[in-house]
Amino acid sequence: MQRMNPLSMTASSAVSSLPDLPESGGLCAIHQPNLFPRLTTLAKLFAADYWIVLDDVQFTHRDYQHRARLGALAEPDRRQWLTVPTRLPRGRPTLIREALIDDPERARRKTAAMLRQYYGASPYWPVLAQALAPVLDAFGAGRTAMVAEISTRALLGLLGWQGRILASSDLPARPGRSQRLADLSAVTGARAYVCGTGGMTYLDAALFAAEGIAVLPFHPPVTHIWSSGRSLSSLWALAALGPQEVAARMQRLAFDHGLMVAAA
Repeated sequence: MQRMNPLSMTASSAVSSLPDLPESGGLCAIHQPNLFPRLTTLAKLFAADYWIVLDDVQFTHRDYQHRARLGALAEPDRRQWLTVPTRLPRGRPTLIREALIDDPERARRKTAAMLRQYYGASPYWPVLAQALAPVLDAFGAGRTAMVAEISTRALLGLLGWQGRILASSDLPARPGRSQRLADLSAVTGARAYVCGTGGMTYLDAALFAAEGIAVLPFHPPVTHIWSSGRSLSSLWALAALGPQEVAARMQRLAFDHGLMVAAA
């Protein structure tokens, strides 16, 4: 059976031409924009050569797309949700990129206050505060996805990540949970797709194999800073250990998975 080339399809009427694509043969991670993402999510993106921001799927309330669980600096088991109040202009069918912030200025002030309250006592706070300034500025655009994406960009930048970021809404892909991911990986020339533990529960690896793309499971440890890595925002680890130490641990994790051939 002849395979369909996703390049020949239009995933959205907004797609008129392909963006500048990364060099083929890289490692691809695909993930929805998350607000100050969890440590395991950030580690998966860090291990990849490029991240495709999955911004053209349905927004989900009470998910990490608009909230993050903060752990207190000295007591990470003392936790609180940081939430960006969000409204959906098209109701449940609203896509992630279409979601709007309720009262952006108030949300910005609350976010800034909570971040300082939880991590202002860290010796790394001056570095964190400087990196997080563009996140607070992004509230002015009024879009939840923009704030979430920039929060992830900021944390990856603190870790020294040198990868590329693309948006799924700029790329052609067929519908279907696994098919979309396979097409996005293929159109960007990936040699492998880095898949987290959640994705492995539903992913149809045969669709990737049909495109000659390997699926690489990413399994972070469950001890030390990783014990809370699936629940807490990575802000806690960055504030407690500092960006250099967290980056070193992520590099070791990526090497252990065979995903990196050189330090970032």
